[in-house]
Amino acid sequence: MSLFLATLLPGLFLTALGALLLLNSPVVISTLKALPRSPIGTLVLFGGGVLWFLFRVANMGAADRIIGSSNVLWVLGFAVLGVLSIKYVPDFLAVRGLSILTLLIATPLLNAAFMEYTHPQRLFMVTLVFAAVIAALYLAALPYRLRDFFQWLFATPGRGRALGAGLLGYGILLNVVAFTY
Repeated sequence: MSLFLATLLPGLFLTALGALLLLNSPVVISTLKALPRSPIGTLVLFGGGVLWFLFRVANMGAADRIIGSSNVLWVLGFAVLGVLSIKYVPDFLAVRGLSILTLLIATPLLNAAFMEYTHPQRLFMVTLVFAAVIAALYLAALPYRLRDFFQWLFATPGRGRALGAGLLGYGILLNVVAFTY
């Protein structure tokens, strides 16, 4: 992935998310409030995270394996764990899936900015990615905090709009920065 694309894609995502929050639509608010325990969110986010992780495990090299000469057993073992998690521990799996996806998305974004010292503006994207990684690790350990955050955020209409304006502004900044490389 190029540095241009690694900066533009998070910028477009933040711009869209910020615009949705800025509109303060009841549909968006109810969707975000329901996300932490949503069965559909669990299937999409956790299922997507498990599939991406299984792809990464299936393509890992021999140096990454502790035991075994093939990746097949590793893939099957993690696939069984993913299915059993959805079946027996469904509470807040959407938040954990979001955390998994955030951590997996961070790798190509940070790899694109690695050793690009001639472009100091890359730090706008890198700072965002590291903040997202910290949030993902925190929310993976305490997923109910996302529910609490959404309750606090939408307690008054101004908070959601303020966050939306901030995300929209940072998204636009990232979009502009992407075209400076």
